Formats: sequence, C-alpha cells, structure tokens
Amino acid sequence: MKSCLKLIRRFIGILLLSSMLLLLLNLVLLAVITLDQASNGQPWTMAETVAKNLVKQDTGYMLPEEVTQELIKNHIWAIAIDNTTGCVLWQTDNLPESVPMSYTASDIAYLTRSYIDGYPTFTGASDTGLVVLGYPKESFWKHMYPSWDYQFIANLPKTVLMILFVNIALIFLIYAAVNTTLLKSIKPIIGGIQALSAKEAVHIKEKGLLSELAESINKTSELLQSQQKQLYKREKARANWIAGVSHDIRTPLSMVMGYAGQLEGDLHLSEDNRRKASVIVKQSERMRNLICDLNLASKLEYNMQPIHMEKQNIIRVVRQAAVDFINTTLDEKYVITWETDAVLNSCQVLMDKALVYRAVSNLIQNSMNHNTKGCRIWICVTARENDCTVVVADDGIGATDALLESLNHAPHYMMSDAETAEQRHGLGLLIVKQIVFAHHGNMIIKRSTQNGFEVDMTFPIA
Repeated sequence: MKSCLKLIRRFIGILLLSSMLLLLLNLVLLAVITLDQASNGQPWTMAETVAKNLVKQDTGYMLPEEVTQELIKNHIWAIAIDNTTGCVLWQTDNLPESVPMSYTASDIAYLTRSYIDGYPTFTGASDTGLVVLGYPKESFWKHMYPSWDYQFIANLPKTVLMILFVNIALIFLIYAAVNTTLLKSIKPIIGGIQALSAKEAVHIKEKGLLSELAESINKTSELLQSQQKQLYKREKARANWIAGVSHDIRTPLSMVMGYAGQLEGDLHLSEDNRRKASVIVKQSERMRNLICDLNLASKLEYNMQPIHMEKQNIIRVVRQAAVDFINTTLDEKYVITWETDAVLNSCQVLMDKALVYRAVSNLIQNSMNHNTKGCRIWICVTARENDCTVVVADDGIGATDALLESLNHAPHYMMSDAETAEQRHGLGLLIVKQIVFAHHGNMIIKRSTQNGFEVDMTFPIA
C-alpha cells in the first residue's frame, strides 16, 4: 500500500513539475514575442520624431536625411495637415493616390484611431500642423474602440488567478480519469509482490492493463507455495528422523555405558582391560553428548525447542557455568580465568537460563576438545548501554583465517556438502550461534589476543 501511495505521489509530482515547466515556457515565449513587438512597433514614437524634425523653410518643408531614409526603409508615407485649413502642406514622394489631400476635423479624429484607405495611420503634432504617418497595409492592427470596463481591469489579477486555478483543476481531473484504471491495476500487483516476500499465497485477478504481470505473479505464487510445502514435509521428516534415531540410540548406549562402567571398576580384570573399559565409557559419554547436541540443534532449527524467557543476571549464569567446569571435569592442564570487572555485578538480560548456560559450557568444552595438550581459558562479561557481551577465549592452537571465515558464515547445519566431514569446529558452535540468535543477539568468532580461539556473544539488555 505504501508503494502504491508512493507511485501516486510520484505521478502527481511529475504532473505538477510538467505543469510548472509548461507555464514557465509559455511565459518565456510571451516575453520573447512581446519584446519583439516592442522593438518593431513604435509608430507613435516615429510620428512624433517626424513631426519634431519637419522644418519649414523658404523653399518648403524639409526633413533630415536619416529620418527620410527610415521612412523609406519601412515603406512609410507621411503628410503634414495645416491646423487652419485642413489641407496637406507637405507629403512624401511615395504617397498613394488614394490618400485625400484635405481633411475635416471629423476626418482627423477618425484617422487618429483608425485607417486611411486601409493604411494604419499614426499622428504627431508639429508647430505648423498635424503630421500623419501611413504604414503598409496589414502591418499593424489598430483597436477601433480601445475602451475597457473599469471593473474588468480592476478584477483582472483575480480573474487570471481563477482561470489558472480552473486550468490546474481541469488538468488534475484529466490525470485522474486517465490513470484511474492504471492505478487500480497497480495496487493489487504491489500487494501481491509484498505478499510473495512474506511467503503468503497470492491470487490476483488477471484483467486490466497489467493482466500478463498478474498472471506471472499468480504462477510464481503457486510455484513458491508448492516448494514451501515440499520443503516443510522434507524438513519435518528429517527432524522426526533425527529425534527418532536419537531416542533409539539412547537405550543401547546406556547399556554400553553401564556395562563398561562395571568392567572399569572390576578389580578382577587386568589393568589393561580396565583402561580399555574406561576409554569405552568416555567415548560413550562423548557420543551421548553429540546425540544431545544434534537433537537440540534440530529443535532449535525448526523452532521445536521451548524457550523460557525470563529476566536474569547473565553474569551469574556465565560464572556458574565456569565454576561447574572447575569443580567437576576440569583437568589440571586446563586453567579457567574469570576476567570480568569486579565492579560489574549485574547485567539483566531477557533469556532462557538453561540455553545460555549450555552455550557457555559448549564454548568451554570446545576449547578443551581442540587443545588436548592444555590451554588457558579466559571468560569475560562486559556491559554497554544497550547490550551485554560474553567472551570465551583461549590461547590454544586457534584456527586459520579461512576456517574463521567459514565458521562466521556457516551454512544451515543440516545441509550436506563435500566439506562437511572435514569440519572440526562444527555442531557445537552452530548450537551456540542458534542459541544466541534465538535471544536476538549476535555472535562473532575470531582470533583471540593470545592467538588462540575466541567467541563473542552479544545479548540485548532487558
């Protein structure tokens, strides 16, 4: 809907801009035409010039050469009428034969605002009489009755504005009439495209100017819905298979661990056999943890894992995970160091306590699994105005830049490709990433300041 309104606003903007440019162009053309008329239409001024320069001498009337040439150049004839007798005292050589040689007062009044035999005439007063200039026929159009109603002239600005407003309104009406059909066709198209992006089913009536586009959108919607259903069935079957296999493995695995534990504690067996039983117990525990991780990752991926969000002090949860490692499974070759500022006692985050605890535990275990010769592990929590960051780093063997790049942009953990079997930092880190994303946080994997491995988990503060 917003896109449709934006499109309408753009159309209106183009219309207004076009109207303004058209009006400006008309004003420029009017100015050019008016300027041209002003430069060539000065007959009254020319008549005054001739009357002023016409001089009476003993031999007759004389006119300066430059004025005479101007008259000849513009094909203008001229006469001088005596004020007393009304007879022509002086005339130019190109005077037409049809021009009278004497005039009455009424004739002079008529020619002043009209014509003589079709020649537009213009007058100028001299000392001896009235000078009349006759321009070529159809060179000027004289207003015979140049009088205007006073109210018309007084209201002319208001009238012009009203006419302009009516023109603009008429343009908008024409625009609305022409584009209504197009806009009606565009609106469902835009709505359909927006629905496609939201993975919703779309069906647009295939009629109007954009019927072919509507047909294409409908076909695309059907194809996407079909693919979505197939993908959902496949992913659901895959998740169910993982859950089923995990459940089926637990029982025989528990039996293996139970019997191996008994053999490990049986003093009648040799030391070598008890050591082998101990290896079986440890590897079985590792297998059980992998199965739990796989099941948890599957549930997180398909939103099947219930997440119980509560406002918790994340520092307490992270510290508890570190303490539990120190008190239970930590070997002497691994040292966990708590580097959180002592002043920072609380950082409230809306989270699932068990999942965040699991994420920190996974990161600590990940450092231990990939540094069999031992390492130091640093755990730090920092808080800013809007978020809280949990850092788990070590000084172990670390990872290459290519592997760090791959881990930061790891694909869907269920996707299989040729490199999946070679991944060493795989499922555990992806579970951590899923937990962080489920809390609307962010996760960065990088090289630590001790050239080891580091993971930064950022959570929004509640």
